[in-house]
Amino acid sequence: MEHCAACGTAEQAKALKAVIEESRSTPGCLMHILQEAQGIYGYLPIGVQKTIAEGLGISLSEVYGVVTFYSQFSLKPKGKHRISVCLGTACYVKGADKILAAVEKELGIKCGECTEDGLFSIDSCRCVGACGLAPVIMIGEEVYGKLTPEKVTAIIKDYKKQEGVE
Repeated sequence: MEHCAACGTAEQAKALKAVIEESRSTPGCLMHILQEAQGIYGYLPIGVQKTIAEGLGISLSEVYGVVTFYSQFSLKPKGKHRISVCLGTACYVKGADKILAAVEKELGIKCGECTEDGLFSIDSCRCVGACGLAPVIMIGEEVYGKLTPEKVTAIIKDYKKQEGVE
């Protein structure tokens, strides 16, 4: 197994190799290995998928198929602060599209992207179970509700300030 320099550090490659070695004899281990790999790298770039495929003696297309089928896996890096904008019915009816637009404008990226500094990423989701607080975003595990575009801009500015980014 070659280490993909573009896919991270030597320590990450070593950790991935160890996960593959300890799990490869367990039937159905691919999901476990993919979850562990995403924990190590934060996402599953193609080089990591190739390493897993080679380590398990399966095709890259099989690994890629699983990665793209399950929404828990990401092909793109995620930020330190993962912002998830709820686009479920209750949130959407109360203006979630405007909330998403405000987040995108404040960060200068689109949904599904990560800021260049790696601090923020934006995703959408269907429901966080806080319909009474609609519209809602989550940043990490923190739920913010009854939002307006102005409120969401202020929240993001607070996170930027904490990170020393103005």
